[in-house]
Amino acid sequence: MKRLLKPLPLVALVLGTLPTLLPATAAYAEEGEAQKPKKVFPPIQQTAMQTPAFDLALRADTQTLSHLSPKGDGAFDFVPAGREAERAGDGYVHIGDIHIRLKTAGTDWQDFSSAHARKQIAALTTAPGVLAAADITASMGAGIPLRVERRWVNEAGVLALRFTLVNTGSEAVEIGGLGMPMVFDNIILDRDLDQAHAQASFVDPYIGRDAGYLQVTRLNGQGPALLVLPEKGTPLEAYRPVLEARAAPKGDIFTDRSQRSQVSEGFYDWTVASKGFAEKEWAKAGQQWNEPTSITLAPGESRTIGLRFVTAPSIRAIEDTLVANKRPVAVGIPGYVVPTDQTASLFLKTPSKVAKIESFPAGALTATSEKSGSDWARYRIKASGWGQARLTVTYADGQKQTVSYYITKPLEQVMADIGRFTTTEQWFEGKNDPFHRSPAILSYDREENKILTQDGRVWVAGMSDEGGAGSWVAAIMKQLDNPNPEEVAKLETMVNQTVLGHLQVKDGPQAGAVKKSLFYYEPTEFPNYYDPGINWKNWTAWSKKDSNDLGRSYNYPHVAIGHWVLYRLARDNQGLVKQHDWKFYLEWAYRTSVAMMRDAPYYAQFGQMEGDIFLDVLKDLKREGLTTEATEMEGLMKGRADHWRTLKFPFGSEMAWDSTGQPEVYAWMRYFGYQPQADITREVILGYDPTIPSWGYNGNARRYWDFLYGGKVSRIERQIHHYGSALNAVPLFDAYRQNPTDLHLLRVAYGGMMGGITNVDQKGFGSAAFHAWPDMMKWDAITGDYGMGFYGHAITSATYVVNDAKFGWLGFGGDLTAKGGKVRVEPKDGARRRLFIAPAGLWVTLEAGRIKSADYDAKTGKVVLTLDPASTAAPTARLLFETTTAGGKTYAADAGTADRGGYAIPLGSGETTVTLSPR
Repeated sequence: MKRLLKPLPLVALVLGTLPTLLPATAAYAEEGEAQKPKKVFPPIQQTAMQTPAFDLALRADTQTLSHLSPKGDGAFDFVPAGREAERAGDGYVHIGDIHIRLKTAGTDWQDFSSAHARKQIAALTTAPGVLAAADITASMGAGIPLRVERRWVNEAGVLALRFTLVNTGSEAVEIGGLGMPMVFDNIILDRDLDQAHAQASFVDPYIGRDAGYLQVTRLNGQGPALLVLPEKGTPLEAYRPVLEARAAPKGDIFTDRSQRSQVSEGFYDWTVASKGFAEKEWAKAGQQWNEPTSITLAPGESRTIGLRFVTAPSIRAIEDTLVANKRPVAVGIPGYVVPTDQTASLFLKTPSKVAKIESFPAGALTATSEKSGSDWARYRIKASGWGQARLTVTYADGQKQTVSYYITKPLEQVMADIGRFTTTEQWFEGKNDPFHRSPAILSYDREENKILTQDGRVWVAGMSDEGGAGSWVAAIMKQLDNPNPEEVAKLETMVNQTVLGHLQVKDGPQAGAVKKSLFYYEPTEFPNYYDPGINWKNWTAWSKKDSNDLGRSYNYPHVAIGHWVLYRLARDNQGLVKQHDWKFYLEWAYRTSVAMMRDAPYYAQFGQMEGDIFLDVLKDLKREGLTTEATEMEGLMKGRADHWRTLKFPFGSEMAWDSTGQPEVYAWMRYFGYQPQADITREVILGYDPTIPSWGYNGNARRYWDFLYGGKVSRIERQIHHYGSALNAVPLFDAYRQNPTDLHLLRVAYGGMMGGITNVDQKGFGSAAFHAWPDMMKWDAITGDYGMGFYGHAITSATYVVNDAKFGWLGFGGDLTAKGGKVRVEPKDGARRRLFIAPAGLWVTLEAGRIKSADYDAKTGKVVLTLDPASTAAPTARLLFETTTAGGKTYAADAGTADRGGYAIPLGSGETTVTLSPR
């Protein structure tokens, strides 16, 4: 979407002579945007301090936090200390500032901010353990009926920030907005990738009331991680964005002058009370994470709120650190997305006993206590209905913890819904369409309930780039494990009539190359076509020449997926694919891969979203004996991998920082045996992909700018379950299968994979992402680039059988029963074709057929698979299996005949059993 550097010749890519990306200011710019010289600012006076965990500093004039490093690590800072001078003026928020919205009887809400127009604060006498104290009332603004005191405290070695609010008036004051800005260094501007990974951090919230917290993790995934924890009476009720001052509504003083952009997500308030926002800015929003509340102070009454700052030695140790700090901790297995035909578990470890657990809406979630076999309380979770729900756990000490869930239909129905919606409601046939988009599956507006044949971002209506390819990629990926003959017939026609020959070059020296968009803006060619209500003056309204450009590599995986799925359907099923044989589609998947390297060499230096598809194509070329093609493709891909191997953090993109290239980088590092680089990639993913007790943030790989390019509401905003969630699950699942003792990997992966189907509504419409800001809390109204995420879901759908040292026997994706060492699982994931038995390290996949159940004997290692009866399209199951853990036993099957590295197993009218025995 951006203009970066001049494309390089293919030879440079193959020889591994590609340059390192320039810093963000040079590499990332809107088309036509000029680079501005950096200003020089006078230094800020600071007061240095220490606690056992931190080296820190406060500004001498405001006593706001200006430096926070792990003890002894002065090269790294959790806050934007290097920008302190440029952010010193009025209107820039810091940790130590406060936002208050209040009213008295009969008045409207009034807003007060310590950062908007700073005034001299009054230092207070400090007591033992108090690092700094001040009355900051003067800086809050005129007319505030409160005295506001702030203290920085070293309490038994723990750094704490506390505010005391005192009602100094003669009337009761209702505080309906109370927020503390959380300003951490998520700014990538002026940093190259190595600097960004070493210096910048991302923040993820658990918006769980009294059990809420923030985790601040470094981009490189290394420890220590910073945790911001609530003190008594300081719930994380909401996580409100501190709006950008230049774009905020007139009169809004809860803003920050820093610019939000792709190189800076911006800052948020730890919001303790939110009723005042819910009644105004959020009045038309969807359901909030928590019920909005307010605080009332009688005359002379005071209230103290506070936060504690602690470090966890690593990301994986965050929950242990919470326990050590006597925080209520919740762990959902397999996560917080619950289909109504599955059972989930919730584990709680708390210093206070559970008094009650309530569901909102009532009856949506049922929590039944079960034996856990450990010091964690275990609850069986069943769901009914559909959509968002939450459990509120009330403890004996009065604290309340909320856990946010998303309820879906059984996954088999979700798959059917998305297949039906994309191939009917989004099916476009316009014989006179001047852009040759017929037949097609085009983007869809759910608010208007219509297909988008025009959009000022031409790719959204043009079938390519992610914002326009999403829906047809989702439709065809649905067929991989859940083929429907009528849907397959439509999609095969679309691939052969529209994709191949129009979107993709079919003949000549550039055969296999892919255009950026079929739709374009060319008013001289079509003077009466374009909707005058659309703004066609932005750079996004590509001309015909721009849309026909073949140099955008990100479009190639989408097309490769279309060919590859048709190859798999033709190869492993009967009667579904009719226009060409399997070899035709596999060869076109291969030609697409090679064309990317030939015609889109610059962007091909980066990992591609859905780039894992190229590895599947290569493996299938090898299995089919297409040696010449496989050798060429492998050589081209190795050139990319060898280049990535030379870089410390090989995750470049057209953007300054991105979370879409890591999965493909990981895949090729693993394939070519570059395990150290694969390990680095895995840890980097964990730095932006958390596990948190919320369906929205669990496995939610960070994305915050793609609403600009594929959303209806176009703004920089933390996106919930954009395609990054499910795509980044792909390498984490693989990493878990290599190391089944690392449950953290599986939990994050499963959260991302299941997050990828929360986008699908009850009719089958797939939204680009969920708007996380509390003024919306809704799914975006257009499909946009959703299909990239569905690819990640479909390619990884599986059931995992785990025996965890802490939690015991667990089922991810299926209902599990265990008695002694005998375990049975009934897969209920969206494919029922993939199964991992973690204690055995056994990875089972079916390319045709379905797994009805599996029995595992932990003592002997034997696995008995029960397969569904034959169907018209799948009279034969195709079974593959491998042991993924180092030193694991090999297995043999008692049925079927050898077939392309696996087994072909005839199916009958009844169930078929296959026994896998360790050798």
